[in-house]
Amino acid sequence: MAKAGRGIGTLAVHGGEPPVRPSRSVTEPVVFASTYPFADTAELVAFMRGETDRTPEYGRYGNPTVAAVEAKVAALEGAEAACAFASGMAAVTTTLLGFLRPGQHAVLTDDVYRKTRVFALDTLSRYGVETALVEPTAEAVAAALRPNTRLVFTELPTNPYLRVPDLDRIVSAAHEHGTKVVLDATFATPVNLRALEHGVDLVVHSSTKYLGGHNDVLGGFVCGRRGPVEAIRDLRGTLGGILDPHAAFLTLRGIKTLELRVRRQNATALAVAELLEGHRAVERVYYPVLASHPDVQVARALLEGGGGVVSFVVAGGLDGGRRFVDALAIPKLAPSLGGVESLVEQPALMSFFDLGPEGRARIGIAEGLVRLAVGIEDTADLLTDVAAALDRIA
Repeated sequence: MAKAGRGIGTLAVHGGEPPVRPSRSVTEPVVFASTYPFADTAELVAFMRGETDRTPEYGRYGNPTVAAVEAKVAALEGAEAACAFASGMAAVTTTLLGFLRPGQHAVLTDDVYRKTRVFALDTLSRYGVETALVEPTAEAVAAALRPNTRLVFTELPTNPYLRVPDLDRIVSAAHEHGTKVVLDATFATPVNLRALEHGVDLVVHSSTKYLGGHNDVLGGFVCGRRGPVEAIRDLRGTLGGILDPHAAFLTLRGIKTLELRVRRQNATALAVAELLEGHRAVERVYYPVLASHPDVQVARALLEGGGGVVSFVVAGGLDGGRRFVDALAIPKLAPSLGGVESLVEQPALMSFFDLGPEGRARIGIAEGLVRLAVGIEDTADLLTDVAAALDRIA
């Protein structure tokens, strides 16, 4: 196993791995199997008693390749354990279902991923769980805590306005109240933030984004202390949101270059944000480490870098945003983020289209808002492309 104290780049390559595999392969083999037989009843009984360490008997409960990527992600986060899922949403929903019971209360910050909010408000409410949506600040979270509050769930940075809640103060307030904290750290990645070191109880990742890093695989992870993670793993076995072994292999391969990619994306996104902030066609830029961001002091204290996503409001409203997006040559018009290809979306036309102008206004989604997720293309080429697109609409 990788030694404690090694850098994140070394952990990305070697973390969670044995010095030499039984197969003698440098890379983790992909095991395609749904069933794993026992040699005899003695081995079966020993397994059932927890006296032997072997692959579970059935693929819904475990797979060697999936176990390898779980060990890798746990090493990256400095966690005792990690549990892999078929998607980031499967990781989120299984965690929320595992923690919350009828009559209990959850606090979510209101800038978390829209489908997370939908699940909490529309699905959990059917089973007697009440959810409060609050601003992504420590003050708002603390004020929302009730005697029956079981869970605080937030993101860092949030989506799409890249807010950076004061994680240390949120954890302190929640733990004093006897409440657990779950953080979706997809946008931060373990390169920019090791959330467990700040007292968070569980960290969630959509590995579809930066961990996989190539826009070719879906997945999700929950990381933390062994007890809670194993409880979530047991629930995964019931709900069935398991990660496919080939997806596990692709994620393992992607993680090997995680540190290199994220450092590049940090630098490029900051350069793009600085360009945008000085352009007459841009009304507002949201990037965590810019001096103009409302959470800049917290962001600079918590994060190693601002991340690979820049959100900004283009002048001219909905039409201005459309003309800017259509004028870009390099970024692809698509949802998601974190891959080697730059992706761009206008939330009013994609994530929040169904709400209409009035509905978007109610939740603070500007018509001209654009979210640009930078890839690993040459920084100079992206800057030239963005500047040219802005000049065409100015």
